[in-house]
Amino acid sequence: MKKLLKNRELSALLAILALFAVLVALNHSYFSLQTLSMIFTSAQILILLAVGATMVMLTRNIDVSVGSTVGLCAIAVGMALNNGYSLPVAMLFALATGALAGFFNGVLVVWLRIPAIVATLGTLGLYRGGMLLWTGGKWIEGLPASLKLLSEPVALGVSPLGMLVLLLVAVAAWILARTAFGRDFYAVGDNLAAARQLGVAVNRTRLLAFTFNGMLAAIGGIIFASQIGFVPNQTGSGLEMKAIAACVLGGISLLGGTGTVIGAFLGAFFLTQIDTVLVLFKLPAWWNDFIAGLVLLGVLVLDGRLRQALARHQRAQKYSRFVPPLPGAKNVRAFPRKKKDVA
Repeated sequence: MKKLLKNRELSALLAILALFAVLVALNHSYFSLQTLSMIFTSAQILILLAVGATMVMLTRNIDVSVGSTVGLCAIAVGMALNNGYSLPVAMLFALATGALAGFFNGVLVVWLRIPAIVATLGTLGLYRGGMLLWTGGKWIEGLPASLKLLSEPVALGVSPLGMLVLLLVAVAAWILARTAFGRDFYAVGDNLAAARQLGVAVNRTRLLAFTFNGMLAAIGGIIFASQIGFVPNQTGSGLEMKAIAACVLGGISLLGGTGTVIGAFLGAFFLTQIDTVLVLFKLPAWWNDFIAGLVLLGVLVLDGRLRQALARHQRAQKYSRFVPPLPGAKNVRAFPRKKKDVA
């Protein structure tokens, strides 16, 4: 139990396996490579947003505008393609749009010192309104086949964009866990004053966190356009809350400085798995958010209770050795004495 509480990645993995076990128990045909591939394909956008949210949350900030950024960048790639630009140019344009959106969020938070939740709530509406003004409220349709081919499976049911997602997760996990640059994110979120004294470029780190978050949201917008084949005017709506929920499920602390990319990846996969299971059981779509929210609250409440119990147990063990034994008590440690007193 202690190991599960300390290792949230393991907890998320066991939750995924438990849900698969329920799925298999109800219908053996559902447990297949095709089902796994379908869940991963559906989870790709949320995985990217969870990785980006991890970087921001590690620095003790939050970004609730990523859903609007996904929609804005999906519009960007669609508009560029429909205006005759090549696919690489359109994708670079979308990446630049996402990076600029993320950097602007960082400027509001880091340089103008606006609380992150307030700043990104403002840009959520700003980017959503900009998207509607750009398109005149219309959908972007008629996207070329070259974009749609990027979401076609090529190996083990994984598409080229899916492979890119896995690569980005692996690179982000390695950078945050193994490099001095990645440890700066943890230092900033764990203790800002100490990070400054250690020479960490605090403002640069937070700006980069928001910028990387915007770029990952841009890739999510490209994936959305590729998978769907068109871009509705409400693209990305609600994704920001799911990204934060995935991070929390994977062990990312809202107080900063704690968590891993792998945990965020597993949290995003688990949330998408719930949606997929509901689809396989042919339940109405409006149950998805309700059940996902119920599961999230249940996990958080259970996790909080277990952590409190573990903390009480650890405190009891820590201070029990300082309590003198009662008369006649056995197997109880007395107050520690110095060697010279024993002699």
